[in-house]
Amino acid sequence: MKHRSFFWFILPSLAAMLLFIALPIVSVFVQSLFVEHEQVLVVTENCGPFGCKQVTSVDVEATQAMVEKAPLGRFNGFGTYINRNHLAFAEVAAAWSSAQGLGDFAGKVMNLPFYKALLFTLAYTFIVTPLVILLGLAIALGVNALPKMLKGPTIFFSLLPMIVTPLIGSLILFWMIDAQGIIGASLQILFDDPDLSLKASPTLTWITLFVYGVWHSAPFSFIVFYAGLQTVPEDTMEAAMIDGATRWQRLRYVVVPYMTPLVTFIMLMQLMDNFRVFEPIVGFSASANATSLSWIIYNDLRGQDTQLFGSAATTSMLTIVGVCILLTPVLLRTWREFNRKAV
Repeated sequence: MKHRSFFWFILPSLAAMLLFIALPIVSVFVQSLFVEHEQVLVVTENCGPFGCKQVTSVDVEATQAMVEKAPLGRFNGFGTYINRNHLAFAEVAAAWSSAQGLGDFAGKVMNLPFYKALLFTLAYTFIVTPLVILLGLAIALGVNALPKMLKGPTIFFSLLPMIVTPLIGSLILFWMIDAQGIIGASLQILFDDPDLSLKASPTLTWITLFVYGVWHSAPFSFIVFYAGLQTVPEDTMEAAMIDGATRWQRLRYVVVPYMTPLVTFIMLMQLMDNFRVFEPIVGFSASANATSLSWIIYNDLRGQDTQLFGSAATTSMLTIVGVCILLTPVLLRTWREFNRKAV
């Protein structure tokens, strides 16, 4: 294909990427360099029969004039990135200098809002992602071995968790693990502990969120692997059987290598999705025990009286950087394999 033809061929995609991806990211980055204007306060003295007292009020007109003059807010540079609610350079340095050991330092740092959310986000990503891949592959292999008559209904029921909206699915499980719900009440009876609650313990809350993440995402992994299994060459499988390969050996040396591109695809999708975990935390009302980077963005915009656009934009940029760091090893490995095959 000629360069000119190729340019016109990809121009619509490039324009869409520029309009819907690049420009919004640039806009968010610019907003992260500003903070909200401080309200103009006016102190007045009110006098009455019983004396005078000072009253502090907001000068709405002066505050509005500042907003109209500088709509983005007050320029703060990278100050928001290093403040206590984000990377917290000063607090981390102070914790390092006063820590009695590595454990003490980690404990102090993990009490900071951003690092506390980052810890859960990384834990969720690195636990849920491999479990989703393994469980999806196991389900696909099991369904593929079923009689033809049973495959249709099994596939339908296996896809139900993916069909349910994430927020609705998390709310349903939240009600089930409640003390009055079927899971919560059953656990209390099983362990003979009427005070047992999956919501009260941070550890149990994390485990519940991980289980929900695997339950909701496994159907996507399953359907991709199941489609891939239909394309595995039958002559290769028959040759392996003739050579005496067991079922496990056929799976290990034929099926898994053939499915490697699908594993890479699912891993990329799951890393991006899981690093932006948000709906389960809201659905489970788990913000007291577990917060994520996406939940911090939501809290900056909706969790308080003043919308902190600069803070939310900063967390968004740090989230984008985190996603890029997570995807880089996978993309580099894919690029190396592509070049090796090309040679």
